[in-house]
Amino acid sequence: MKLFYRNIGTGEPIVVLHGLYGSSDNWLTVGKALAENNRVILLDQRNHGQSPHSANHNYALMADDLHTFLASESIINPIIVGHSMGGKVAMRYTLEHPDTVKGLIVVDISPEEYTERKQSAASHLEEHRRIITAMQALPLGQLDARNDADTLLSEAIPQARIRQFLLKNLKRNKDGAFYWGLNLDAIQQNLFTLMEGINSKGYTYNGPVLFVKGGESDYITDDSRNRIENIFPSAQIRTIENAGHWVHAEQTDKFLELVQSFLMRI
Repeated sequence: MKLFYRNIGTGEPIVVLHGLYGSSDNWLTVGKALAENNRVILLDQRNHGQSPHSANHNYALMADDLHTFLASESIINPIIVGHSMGGKVAMRYTLEHPDTVKGLIVVDISPEEYTERKQSAASHLEEHRRIITAMQALPLGQLDARNDADTLLSEAIPQARIRQFLLKNLKRNKDGAFYWGLNLDAIQQNLFTLMEGINSKGYTYNGPVLFVKGGESDYITDDSRNRIENIFPSAQIRTIENAGHWVHAEQTDKFLELVQSFLMRI
């Protein structure tokens, strides 16, 4: 699968993988800041942004997508940054190809599973189901403006910031009709798989790793820290206060400060 990407700056490569419902657009602010000293490649993963759609959507495939992309673009020893779903892709790829990665930055996600087996994980799964159902139920053919979509989504998704993030995927075709740019059906059908953990198969990555946790997010818990340290023995885990799951967007300056400090040390 040939992925869409944005390329900014020159220097040592940093490859950025967005999270679920996201795209390369969401990382432009961070990407431009990092591009002052590096070449930054912002990818759209399968079924997101401007990349192709597929009925198949899992971490094995997305790690293969990344491997194919890096080879096709002759990108050598990148630093890989991944948020949420993208963080799991980055972890899986790094464990499978450790000698090809200079460093790893994982944003507000851990290698553990987020399925119905734990109470907090079950709440994440249910939240995603609610979001997808609300997006699929939106009567796109009856919308006159983007504000109409925001109003209709507000009952199921009361958080304005989340709605604004989701609505970046609402596009217009050449006739002016609205459509979703991401493949909601594939995401819905593979949602449980996306909540699964990263099977390290006994592998570890001993290179430099930074995990960034949002202080108000529960995606990285005390329990998950042990799993992180077992798989990534050199990992640093840092928390940014007053930030939720989208820590890079909510506290951009603090996030960049952490990332740039990490980059200077590797």
